[in-house]
Amino acid sequence: MYSISTLVAAGAEFFSGIRAPQQSKSPFMKLLKKNTQAQPASLPLDSLKAQIQQLAEQVIGALAGNERQEQMQLMAQREQNAPLSAEEQQANLYVGVAFACLGVTTLGQFFYPPLALLSVPGLIYTAIPFMKAGIDDLRTKRRITATTLDLISIPGVTLMGNFFAASLAVSLLSLSAAVLKRTEDRSMQSMINVFGQHPSTVWALVDGVEVEVPFANVRAGDVLVVMAGQMIPADGVILSGAASIDQRMLTGESQPSEKTVGDEVFAASLMLAGRILIQVERAGETTIAAKIGEILAQTANFKQTFESRSQTISDKWSLPTLAAATLALPLHGFGGAIAILLSSLGYNLRIVGPLSMLNFLRLAAQQGVLVKDARALEVLPTVNAVVFDKTGTLTLEQPRVQQIHCYGDWSADELLRYAAAAEARQSHPIARAIVEAAHERSLTIPPIGEARYEVGYGIKVSLDDKRVGIGSERFMQMEGVVVPSAVSNLRTAAHDQGHSLVLISINGEVAGAIELAPTIRPEARQIIDNLRDRGLSLYIISGDQEQPTRHLAETLGIEHYFANTLPEHKAALIQQLQNEGKRVCFVGDGINDAIALKQADLSVSLRGASTIATDTAQIVLMDATLNELTGLFDLANAYNANMRANHIASMAPGMAVIGGVFLFHFGVLTSIMFYNAGLITGVANAMSPLLRTVRPQQQLLPNKETV
Repeated sequence: MYSISTLVAAGAEFFSGIRAPQQSKSPFMKLLKKNTQAQPASLPLDSLKAQIQQLAEQVIGALAGNERQEQMQLMAQREQNAPLSAEEQQANLYVGVAFACLGVTTLGQFFYPPLALLSVPGLIYTAIPFMKAGIDDLRTKRRITATTLDLISIPGVTLMGNFFAASLAVSLLSLSAAVLKRTEDRSMQSMINVFGQHPSTVWALVDGVEVEVPFANVRAGDVLVVMAGQMIPADGVILSGAASIDQRMLTGESQPSEKTVGDEVFAASLMLAGRILIQVERAGETTIAAKIGEILAQTANFKQTFESRSQTISDKWSLPTLAAATLALPLHGFGGAIAILLSSLGYNLRIVGPLSMLNFLRLAAQQGVLVKDARALEVLPTVNAVVFDKTGTLTLEQPRVQQIHCYGDWSADELLRYAAAAEARQSHPIARAIVEAAHERSLTIPPIGEARYEVGYGIKVSLDDKRVGIGSERFMQMEGVVVPSAVSNLRTAAHDQGHSLVLISINGEVAGAIELAPTIRPEARQIIDNLRDRGLSLYIISGDQEQPTRHLAETLGIEHYFANTLPEHKAALIQQLQNEGKRVCFVGDGINDAIALKQADLSVSLRGASTIATDTAQIVLMDATLNELTGLFDLANAYNANMRANHIASMAPGMAVIGGVFLFHFGVLTSIMFYNAGLITGVANAMSPLLRTVRPQQQLLPNKETV
């Protein structure tokens, strides 16, 4: 045992070396200088800390691999060299100092014992977070946890003069804490401005004159003017005009909605065509869109009470371990009690558990899956229900031309050619589907002589000396075109299958109709079959209408579905399933899915989805398909099997030490030997996933924002 005066002297040398490193000749400082490019004579405290953090970051980065880090930065739209957070920098500093102390105590342990004294100040510094955590657990949890044992064992071993054992424990715990910090979700949380940048000004009708007013000044009762291509800035009712409005961001409806006088419109909807006057009913924070944003903002910093398995098991065995150490104290002395505390049952899980987690996150990243929240791997095997959003998740945004119905002497190619020419300048999904179908048939799309976009309902063009109209049945009636009864029957049959119709008129007569069907993701059927074979309950929740939602569910073999669901109600349906005993995985891609993603036990989104969806989700499928969804379940099962092996490797040495202390008078050194044997076994098991053959990392697709 070293004297207090000796410890104080060692501490003075350490801290004087930090303040004036050019004068310090301590082995601790020499060890740091080997990895420092800066000249010692000009190395300030901040530079020294930066060098220590950099060394630790290199170690942790080597463990974590590059794939997941790159994916996190990509989803957060950050530069590759984005600075670490203050918490990560502090964690890395603890790791660097702790391992430097471990190096010094190792030299002291085997070559020159007084050398170990130099590690004492650094050991105290790096042990402080664990001491605070132990005190906090006693205050808040009011029970014995693994950190409570740290509060006893680390100072106890240090006071016994076994600096090597104390340094080893603190080093491994610091590394585990830094690894866990690396596994946290650090994506950008754009919760406040959920629906993108609103305009700074809008156009309002004041005393019959259109004037530009600040967006912040819009109030209920104002009359706003909204034109094609603009985002509707407030909830209200149309006073005049008509429009085609894309409400997918808010409601999830796959088809543009036709709105006219008396219809209600919502903020965050996009005007595709037309010009309307809106009387504002709700503006600013009272709109439906803002309410969704408010809900998300309130839950953005919500911390789940679910703890990692390694922490839970370590805490579970802390009280029995402390009881055994207390019993050993009068029978085998202070050394026997500390020996038991050092080999706490399940204690190694706090170290090897994060390593296992990190390696499985690497495996997921290599397979094109970004697991942002590492706890998701522990939740996934408990999932018994998978809920899919419809539009954009099970179906693609763009529909496909299912069939062309012809009347009179017109051919399908002629009708498609005219329709594609009329829609060529439009950007909504239906227009793109028609143009794409024309290209697939190698049709030449002629330029249009003139075009008149009839506010919201259709388009009239002059083409080949013909007057061509493309639009809905309502558009045809407005134009005085007689719609045959056969079209009404066709519309009913199409809607029953979840399809939509676009009518084509030529010279005032209906010449045909284009039937469009939702494009089911190519991989969807196989994924659904695989999930069903696993015994999972499957659901669809959609903001779309009843018929298309039901048709999709029947096509994919999904028994349960909910249609016409508003965004705020999706989360309520998820909660309803949870109240029925379901552990729910929700797969969604839209802004309208964000609240449900937060509510679910596990949330999955696709790259290329809305930013708010990928920010909210715990898991992002980076190839923008569902292909890796079933493999994700396999990966989670393998992770949990690996953790079970870690559990055994952690418990067996602890049992042996407790028995050895009472039966064979094991001391601290013997305890450390058993502890290290279990630790080496656990680390080998934790690293074993990297030995398996994994698929090459999927090439990441260009990021695109869903509008």
